[in-house]
Amino acid sequence: MKKTLFYKAFVLILIALNISCGTNLEEKKISNDEIEIIKDFFAPDKRTALFNVEVLEDPSGLKLVGESNLPKAVDSLKAILKEIGIQVVDEIKILPSSDLKGKTMAVINISAANLRSNPKHSAELATQAILGTEVNVLKKDEDWYLIQTPDEYLAWVDAGGIQLMDENSLSQWATSNKIIYTNTFGHAYDLNDTTIRVSDLVAGSLLKVLEEGERYYKVQFPDGRQALVSKEEASDYTNWLSGLTYDANALIETSKSLMGVPYLWGGTSTKGVDCSGFTKTIYYMNGMVIPRDASQQVHTGKPIDSIADFSKLDKGDLLFFGRKATDSTSEKVVHVGMWIGDNQFIHSSNMVRVSSVDKNASNYDEYNVNRYLRTKRLLKEEDKNIINLKKALQIKG
Repeated sequence: MKKTLFYKAFVLILIALNISCGTNLEEKKISNDEIEIIKDFFAPDKRTALFNVEVLEDPSGLKLVGESNLPKAVDSLKAILKEIGIQVVDEIKILPSSDLKGKTMAVINISAANLRSNPKHSAELATQAILGTEVNVLKKDEDWYLIQTPDEYLAWVDAGGIQLMDENSLSQWATSNKIIYTNTFGHAYDLNDTTIRVSDLVAGSLLKVLEEGERYYKVQFPDGRQALVSKEEASDYTNWLSGLTYDANALIETSKSLMGVPYLWGGTSTKGVDCSGFTKTIYYMNGMVIPRDASQQVHTGKPIDSIADFSKLDKGDLLFFGRKATDSTSEKVVHVGMWIGDNQFIHSSNMVRVSSVDKNASNYDEYNVNRYLRTKRLLKEEDKNIINLKKALQIKG
């Protein structure tokens, strides 16, 4: 009798457990489906948004784990799960991390910081950030920091590449008078001996101005180092901005000043550029911050051509190249260059060089002409993905 009762109780427990497990598995599947929907909506591009969230089974139910820098996305996920009757424990870490102790901002402290896809020097070079660039800091991993650049790109930088700041110190930096280095490449020098170099500089470097002399600016780096910069190689940042013409010929002049600069995967400085890093640099040195990659740049600006009718193009337009869409494969943008007129475009391919779409030209680029996709116009176009630095300074002021 006792054995029979024990057996029945055991069977009932097993049934209850199976029902419970089945319910958890179904709710887990639904939760995972909702996570993907939220991710597709709020963070479709992992290069610019972080939403690493998953649902795990716990003895007490389901829990959400992971991290994100998108509080609205996390709140939306929890609201949807609650609405459909799924109870979860929220253990998602919202970035910036509290471990940063308020220092959730930073300024690039070297001429061109190499930003990596993972927190180690052997990782892929994802992009670069120029001296003086303000960035958001999301978290720390030993001597590395996950940062987000003004164009929203996410990448890792080692501690030597940035100067950490809190809101107050960043505000002081942001509102200080600055110079912009306008030469392709050069140096900052010791205050007492201009034969001694303090740092190298690249086009676009920003430094705080302490004094203006007859031949040199006395400047300060984000970490407090002081140096001299030749006035022939730099300009007052505000004056430089006010003098920008947003003119196609200025874009071309900038682009040709980089002729022969070597191709560097991930490069966005005058030390080395990849194809989209090159077009990004051209536009930045003319007062516009555009998206980092060719596959992002193609979604900005005004459509001009998609049938290789190059007569429609104006100087400064961006040409995109890659794999055309087929019945079984989607389009893939892998290369970009800038139209300079006379049937020619300038691009970074092996090095910065000029190519032609004219079959009879000595520099005809058959390879890229055959994979041409479309042309977009960014110059003087209103677009949420293009930051006009002159307007941004006016808003900040």
